[in-house]
Amino acid sequence: MSKVCEYFFAPHSPFAYLGHERFVALAEKYNVQILPKPFDLSKIFGVSGGLPLAKRAPQRQAYRLKELARWSEFLGKPMILQPTYFPVNSDTAARMIIAAQLAHGTAASLRLAGAVMRGVWEEQKNIADNDTLVAIANALDHDGAALLKSSETASVQAEFDRFTDEANAASVFGAPWFIYEGEGYWGQDRLDFVERAFAGK
Repeated sequence: MSKVCEYFFAPHSPFAYLGHERFVALAEKYNVQILPKPFDLSKIFGVSGGLPLAKRAPQRQAYRLKELARWSEFLGKPMILQPTYFPVNSDTAARMIIAAQLAHGTAASLRLAGAVMRGVWEEQKNIADNDTLVAIANALDHDGAALLKSSETASVQAEFDRFTDEANAASVFGAPWFIYEGEGYWGQDRLDFVERAFAGK
């Protein structure tokens, strides 16, 4: 029986950015199939008690920045802690990632997701801007305009809504979130446990 891991993420999430490449590499190492499920984190916050960044207490906001700096240094992964275009609406980006999945497969969608995340956290790009998203997709040798057009279709929106509903049903309350063999793992800092599960430990 093949091993499968559901991967719930929001393209603008800093912690998804920090863990994305490591997670993809782990899945490849242990021959685990990834089911990418970009979802609407704001809707999940609304039903799970989470708060958008601007509404969090000052001490929580300050600690978040310290954690991001620690992980960026620890992982050797460049990161702009307070990028110009953040907070940002990533719904269109999420739908383009879904469109890439439907048109070109999982590997392509994961590469696009990684490029979008880098756009926010390394490259000061506005991923709420359609032209920016098209350029990111074009740089990966996709037809970015075609993916953008596909992202606006009812079928892609239905997938986005479905992934959000599935996240809610699975009691997801943050991103990234990994579900493997019925067990949920929240955050890139839980990838050690995800790896243990992949390895059967």
